[in-house]
Amino acid sequence: MAVPTEVRPVGVNVGPDGGPDVGTAVGTDVGTVAGFEEFARSAQQRLYRTAYLLCGDAEGARDLTQTTLAKLYQHWRRAGAADHPYAYAKTVLTRTFLSERRRRLRDLLALTRTGGTEPAPPADHTDLRVTLLGALAELPPRARAMVVLRYWEDQSVASVATLLRCSEATVKSQCSRSLARLRVRLADAGLSITES
Repeated sequence: MAVPTEVRPVGVNVGPDGGPDVGTAVGTDVGTVAGFEEFARSAQQRLYRTAYLLCGDAEGARDLTQTTLAKLYQHWRRAGAADHPYAYAKTVLTRTFLSERRRRLRDLLALTRTGGTEPAPPADHTDLRVTLLGALAELPPRARAMVVLRYWEDQSVASVATLLRCSEATVKSQCSRSLARLRVRLADAGLSITES
């Protein structure tokens, strides 16, 4: 009989990064407040990182993460019973981001029609991280979501297509065009990216 060499709490799966696997519902009390709190503690940081890449700023990422967790809490019985609650949460996060961007675009269009002024473009930055976030911010929200999910979250084309309710061909073409735009933007800043 083999003896395990790794000690971990009972009922907790280990994810690919060695931390708790928030993608499964093991150890989570499905449909209870305690189950939601356990999930929120374990998933909040990962959700925030994805939200930061989508929003491009800390305040927007915090708001998006909190909105996502609030929506999950409202529907925790269904979300907690999902095979992969973290994937469910990421779907909620992405769709909330896209919905808010559409609303902001409508508000901006209404403002410009009534004679309001357009916000100033972001300043140029030389730091890679800031430059990359600035370049991501220039992409349309849906294209940005595709790039973040495909390359940051390392999801397959099929899963991104399912998540965003579009065809795989759309994901491939949008990602290709978006990467081309990012390459141009980063080349202007003296940086380059390679696709793995």
